Amino acid sequence: MTGTLRITSDCARLVAMFDWAVRTARTHVYPAGWTGPVNADEHRPLGTGTAPYLPTYHAGYRHRSAFYARDFAHQAVGAHLLGLALENATMLRAFAASATAGHGHHPVWACNFDGTFHTIDYHGPERFVRELPAVFELVETVLRLYRWTGDRTLVDDPVLWAFCRTTVTEFVRRRTAGSPVARGTGGGIFDGTASYHELSEERLVEAGDGIATQYRAYLAAAELATARGEHAFAARCAELARELKRYFNEEWSRVRPADGQARRNGRGEHPADTVRGYTGDGRPVTGWGREGSWFMPLKRIIDAGPRNERYLDYIDEEAAGPDAPPNAEAYTYLPEVFFAHGRAETAWRWMTAVHDLRDRPHPVPEQGRNGDYPELSFTLVGQTVEGLLGLLPDAPAHRLSTLPGLPGAIGRVEVRDIPFGDGLLTLRHDGDGSTLTRSTGAELSWEARLPGAHTALTVDGQPRTPEVRTDGGVTYSRTTVRVAPGRACTVRVARPAEAVPPVGPGGRRPRDADSGR
Repeated sequence: MTGTLRITSDCARLVAMFDWAVRTARTHVYPAGWTGPVNADEHRPLGTGTAPYLPTYHAGYRHRSAFYARDFAHQAVGAHLLGLALENATMLRAFAASATAGHGHHPVWACNFDGTFHTIDYHGPERFVRELPAVFELVETVLRLYRWTGDRTLVDDPVLWAFCRTTVTEFVRRRTAGSPVARGTGGGIFDGTASYHELSEERLVEAGDGIATQYRAYLAAAELATARGEHAFAARCAELARELKRYFNEEWSRVRPADGQARRNGRGEHPADTVRGYTGDGRPVTGWGREGSWFMPLKRIIDAGPRNERYLDYIDEEAAGPDAPPNAEAYTYLPEVFFAHGRAETAWRWMTAVHDLRDRPHPVPEQGRNGDYPELSFTLVGQTVEGLLGLLPDAPAHRLSTLPGLPGAIGRVEVRDIPFGDGLLTLRHDGDGSTLTRSTGAELSWEARLPGAHTALTVDGQPRTPEVRTDGGVTYSRTTVRVAPGRACTVRVARPAEAVPPVGPGGRRPRDADSGR
């Protein structure tokens, strides 16, 4: 069942965007028992017959009777916020169950809404569409949904855990050749491509989005293993993540002297010289690579610092330039790239840019308008809550953190009835404060973060000394409070009369950006 998610704000543009996204996303949902065509596509609009559908939703081209691994991974949080937990679990398990030994532990690319494999992308166990980053993103999606729902099934289900464990072990081992990076074939999508950038003719065997998603899959597997009590395996996965990130930053992504002279911009290596892939003969590929470029900061594999900041500038410039993606759904990642690094103004600009494309025709005529492509609506919902509201969930531990990511155009925003764990919550940011209401469900531990370094905050009007931290270049002040069911709590920056003496130096070290906490 879809939820009752709703928004209020002093920004009419945000309200219009969010209402459009919620309304449109709900048109893509199929409840259990719905009957419709299977294997429908641009060549066979009526498909090969009909079947009763599982509880699912469109994730991919609207004219195909299928949900796709890449689109699903990107839409899942938005779907959760719309109350589609059952649909998410059904679709996630379908992909995990398809990652059999006969498929090389690679999940299929697309499933019909009845759970069968869609024939336009599946021609048999040795010939089906395979894009390496999707495998790793599905592992990360298991964790992201677990953090939102607290549903132990996502951890304990033997099919899901076998998929996650096998992906970061056997699946990777089969695809490495002298380096820790899983490789594609260098061929097309039916051969097993290393990147989501399907239009590239570079024949990459290693790609920036591949290594970045592999890194996140290791971190996800480590946290899932910890939840299962498999601490040795969790430690192993965490170490693999650390080593892969070190290898990326110190070796993989660097232009070597033998590769030619790197350009300089007066501050160090030019961002266009960052390596974002390798061909089969070992040649590094630099420059703009769309997904191969923006997935690296999206997944936070680039070390925080000037190099990362320059690369973000480069992505913003190139994504708006002559080699911009032709398809609107590609842009849906860009708000998340910039929210992840505290660039609220840039993230908001890309959110509005995606929304502005909704009535334009899609490059694939059968798809119709851009706005009918499901990814646009689902991701705008997710970006509002995880990006603008800055909500980082940990439902299994009954806790969450928030850090407003509001641009200058938005002074106040409230989203009501956010599904979280076993209940609902409402979150509001306005000016220099935040209010959390636990409408239903268990008591929550709320780590309220407010931008900037402040000497004092107030909790429901009472002064409190915060801890100041810096994460990935973003400085914030935080305090933790308990929010009981049916209660609201407000945390604000203290006015001078409310301030209390700050604590002395020597606070705890900033949180590890890799931990997601």
